[in-house]
Amino acid sequence: MTEMHDRDSRTGGLPLKEALFLGFCAVLILFTRAALRLHLQISGHSMFFTLFFLMLARGCVSYRLSATFVGVLSGLMAMVLGLGKGGLLIPLKFLLPALAVDLAALLVPGLFGSYLLCALAGAVASSTKFANTVLVDWLVGMDQAVLIQRGLLEAAGAILFGVPASLLIPSVIRRLRAYGVI
Repeated sequence: MTEMHDRDSRTGGLPLKEALFLGFCAVLILFTRAALRLHLQISGHSMFFTLFFLMLARGCVSYRLSATFVGVLSGLMAMVLGLGKGGLLIPLKFLLPALAVDLAALLVPGLFGSYLLCALAGAVASSTKFANTVLVDWLVGMDQAVLIQRGLLEAAGAILFGVPASLLIPSVIRRLRAYGVI
């Protein structure tokens, strides 16, 4: 019998412990969005917890697409529960940053041990808010000049909150390893 944290070689799937952790991260993203509906009038404040849990999922579970899995799961749950604006495009709000986190983790092996690398990955993942905002506004029919300016403002706000969230990841992962959780 294999250990709990080893992959099942016959199916190539995740162990139950890691799959539950990824589901836990997805639920916490939605819980923080729903429970902490702060009307700060600052664009991007929800990126703090979204990026924190996406990066935590990828840092704790060595599965190659773990952040993407959490992003898809939380995006679909948010769409079903009607959290946020965007209709069928709600999953993109979660999927694009998750793909950026997974790509950064794939390209930079020691990503989650360095504060600087986590901050850079957090800035890149947060800047995906630009693409989502521009797509939604373009579908609505907004003028191109306003569309670009609004997209840049939304991305700047997301980066403002996403980078501090990503700076928490190395210390949290270090503590989880020290206590033997991961």
